Amino acid sequence: MPEENGAEHVLTLDCPERPGIVHAVSGFLLDHGGNILDIKQFGDRRTGHFFMRVHFASPDAPGLTEKLREAFEPLGLEFAMNWKLDVHGAKRRVLVMVSKFEHCLNDLLFRERTGELPVDIVAVVSNHLDHQRLVEWHGIPFFHIPVTAANKPEAEVKLLELVDRFEVELVVLARYMQVLSDSLATKMEGRVINIHHSFLPSFKGAKPYHQAYEKGVKTVGATAHYVNAELDEGPIIAQQTVEVDHTYGPEDLVAAGRDTERKALSNAVRWHCEGRVMLHGNRTVVLR
Repeated sequence: MPEENGAEHVLTLDCPERPGIVHAVSGFLLDHGGNILDIKQFGDRRTGHFFMRVHFASPDAPGLTEKLREAFEPLGLEFAMNWKLDVHGAKRRVLVMVSKFEHCLNDLLFRERTGELPVDIVAVVSNHLDHQRLVEWHGIPFFHIPVTAANKPEAEVKLLELVDRFEVELVVLARYMQVLSDSLATKMEGRVINIHHSFLPSFKGAKPYHQAYEKGVKTVGATAHYVNAELDEGPIIAQQTVEVDHTYGPEDLVAAGRDTERKALSNAVRWHCEGRVMLHGNRTVVLR
């Protein structure tokens, strides 16, 4: 876990809707010297569920984060909250997976290197060797794990070993063109983000740009979503689109879609790592 680097924290929570939640949380922060810097909330009337993200500052002290967590526990129990309290700006340990298309990988590496994303890319895994030199130039360990129908279970065991070894908090599939098994997707639910080169729910599965061409679409896009056991059905986090027309062939659509893929994926990673994304069933609430 990241070390405390200041007295700013982010509290995220969701719970059944009822009167007094905001009053209770703000009162708790006031009692502990907290000053709210930013607050976002959403009450879903259809489901009767409440979501909240609070960025606050408080007087620094040794062990402050753990003391705040311990003090908040009774309030979390009282309101049946799913909650998390973290140091603001803490970098998340991320493992990136990629196949042959490098644009999303390259974008993530650049955004990490420039500090645009609150991530520490601790390893890159690929079923090909194409991007080994690029990854190692960035000073990041590269692992080649070939995947075939025969060795897929063994390949996923190796992946999970790396997740444990590097204490990975988030796995990002940056155009990784292998389908994770149902058991792996379930085991890591809420911890794997995929970029699909289509504006889901349209054009699932393989070659979505070719599917889009056959339908004569006038807009193409990309969707970043959490991975679950259903192919390209996981909760959507971010989407981007670009307008096209009848002159675009399949290859033109692929080229036009690259920027949407990069932007949708980097947004999803940022929002997840900043504690802005909350899962609720097969939907997400993104408090931006």
